[in-house]
Formats: sequence, C-alpha cells, structure tokens
Amino acid sequence: MSQPHAPADSSKYYLPHGTPWPIIGSVALFTTMLGVAAWLNDWFAGYVFLPGAALLAVVFFGWFSTVIGENQHHIYNLQVDRSFRMGMMWFIFSEVMFFGAFFGALFYARLLSVPWLGAVGVKVFTNYVLWPGFEPTWPTNGPAHVGGHADGSFSTIPAIGIPLLNTAILLTSGLTVTIAHHALRAGQRGRLAVFLAATFLLGFTFVGLQAHEYGEAYKELGLRLSTGIYGSTFFMLTGFHGLHVTIGAIMLLVIWLRVLNGHFTPRRHFAFEAVAWYWHFVDVVWLGLFIFVYWL
Repeated sequence: MSQPHAPADSSKYYLPHGTPWPIIGSVALFTTMLGVAAWLNDWFAGYVFLPGAALLAVVFFGWFSTVIGENQHHIYNLQVDRSFRMGMMWFIFSEVMFFGAFFGALFYARLLSVPWLGAVGVKVFTNYVLWPGFEPTWPTNGPAHVGGHADGSFSTIPAIGIPLLNTAILLTSGLTVTIAHHALRAGQRGRLAVFLAATFLLGFTFVGLQAHEYGEAYKELGLRLSTGIYGSTFFMLTGFHGLHVTIGAIMLLVIWLRVLNGHFTPRRHFAFEAVAWYWHFVDVVWLGLFIFVYWL
C-alpha cells in the first residue's frame, strides 16, 4: 500500500491519512437536524440550528480544501478517481430516495388519503366517523382546516409565473453547464469560465426568485408550512429542492474559482463532473416538482 501523501502511482493502493473531519461533520449534522426539529415543533428558539449550520460550513470548507490540496499535489491515482465516481453515484442515488420519499408522501395524500377521508370509492363512512363533511378536493388544508388565514383559506401559487420562469432558468443552466463541460474537454478555458459563471448565476437567480415566491405565499396567499397536508408537502418538497439548488450553486462557484486558478485538465476533472451530475439531478427533480406540485 502507498503511504499517505505519497505521489500517485496506479500500481499502488491509496491509503487515506487520519482526519478529524468525519466526526466533526457528524456532530455538525446532528446539531443542525436537532435544531431544525426543535424549530418545526416549537420546542425552543428556532435559531438553535445556526451553530450546527455554521459548523457544517466549516467542515465543508476545511474538508474540501484538504481534498483539493491533495489532488493538486497529484496524490490521487486512477483507482481513487474511480472510488470518487462510485461515491458520487451512490450519493445521488441516496438523493433520489430522499426526494422519492417526499414525492411518495404527496402522491399518497393526494391519491389515497384525501379520497379515503371523503369516502370516495369505498363503502365505509369515513367522512362521517372521522371528519364529517370533509370535502375530498385537492389542494386541501385539512382535514381540520388548519393554517392559512384566520378562516383557514389559502391560495395556491399558479404554475404560470415564477415557477415557469424558474423552470426556464434551471433548464438553461443545465445547457450552460453542459457547454462548459464540453469546453473543458476541448481545452477552451475562456469559454469554460464564461458558461460556468452563467450556470451558478442562474442558480442563485432561481433561489432569489423562490425566496420572493415564499414571501408572497406567506404574506398574501395564506400558504404556509402549517397549512394542512398541502402546505407541508409543498414547502418540504420545494424547500429541500431550493436548499439543494443553493448548495449546487455554491459548489459551481467553487469550481469556477478553481478554473480561474488553472485547476483541471481535459482528461482529469472529476470534481467538475461530480458537480455537473449533481446539477443535472437538481434539474430533473425540479421538472417533477413543476409538473406534480405546481401544474397538476
């Protein structure tokens, strides 16, 4: 086996050196999730998740700085490159399962639970036993008419508007990152920098428009996280997707800064490819959100 920090040799297996980042990252994730759970359940002040989020940012900066430094010193061989690719593939698979759970909750509520509570298609009087007079319509803020305005009413966000504009933005960003990838493989670094910058700028624009949409939903439409099953599924799906877009745009910005510093070659640029894979995944998830959350 090769020694830690030894020059890359394709005939030897790379042995990672000791690092504290995994345990620090675990503490950061636990603290962040505990804070978010406390905020959602009003256990105590909602800002308690901020220390965890700050520590997580430190982990990202420190750990990725270490990996980038090792890569630039040519420590990694092709076997490490393959392991990185497999790790990214499994990570994206876990993300597919993550969003699959939320889409499953949406479909279950919309296609099974709500009709069942309204006694649609079944021979039992569930609407009389559980919620008399419940109307099995979608979207719904029930059963129990919680959230929204004082009378429980709310309005949905129309698909023709910011959601459609954001769809165009993300699809365009998928095109620009693909052009940037082809430019990198062709050795056209100027073209690469321009289209990569366009990609992360489009990503941040998407996040800004979604933040504006959220403000309008809360202030004017009465649509909130507490607005029944529709509000909870809407904000969990779109909110987590917005978080992924934010993280992806930050990663693209880091890759762009690395490009400006002369990193990557036409043959060795896995970090760029990994972020591009992630960005295309984000695009695909948004198409599902636009169709099943906003449009249908």
